[in-house]
Amino acid sequence: MARKTGTTARTPSPAPTTPAPASPAAGAAAIDIPTPPTNLAKLIRTTTWPKTRVIHRIHQDRFRGEEFNPGPNGNARFSPILDAKGKSIPTIYGGETFDCAAMESVFHDVPFAPGLKSLAKRKLKGHHYSQVLAKSDLVLVDLSTTALRNLGIKRGELIETEKDIYPQTRKWAEAIHAQCPDVQGLCWISRQDDRSLAVVLFGDRVGKSPLSGHAPSVDIVTDDPTYADIITLATRIGVKVTGK
Repeated sequence: MARKTGTTARTPSPAPTTPAPASPAAGAAAIDIPTPPTNLAKLIRTTTWPKTRVIHRIHQDRFRGEEFNPGPNGNARFSPILDAKGKSIPTIYGGETFDCAAMESVFHDVPFAPGLKSLAKRKLKGHHYSQVLAKSDLVLVDLSTTALRNLGIKRGELIETEKDIYPQTRKWAEAIHAQCPDVQGLCWISRQDDRSLAVVLFGDRVGKSPLSGHAPSVDIVTDDPTYADIITLATRIGVKVTGK
């Protein structure tokens, strides 16, 4: 089984220079981010996710590790989304490392606050940890800070916004999907773990059965080594897991 810290070497990506913003104050008006331009196909930069690079996932146990979420339910930054005909686009999220996958899922809503924070163990239950590989190299739109400059939107507007802006950030995913038929998903430096890359794949662009398991999926609470890694990461971010 591959180590959870990653299995393949990569060219390091620069960490974002913009700090994560604080949550908006109660009653504050939601911001409006730029709307996607109509010539995205000429503006995007793509990056290749090699088929040998493991995609780490922590996901609800109602899905298999390689199974796409068909939509239309949910409320994530780049899903659920619709194609140009109004049909739900299946999506799947992942990260470059175990830590990234955990920070983008079960630890996603841990506040940026000093000192000890608590998280109920019940919120960890019902989640599996999976490692998957793509059957072929993936062509993804680069949403790093440098690439975003050419798109006319800042990292703080697209990657580092809070949930109230997600309906607007999803419009960017829909516009990229509609205008760039050759791309298979998006890739960016994780907001939750800026040491790693995060990805979302478009299920209608990657062919049938595009992913395969690299290691058996395990329950993040009942699998002792995985739960130990969860607790190690929780300690690092100042979280105490409480309850049974």
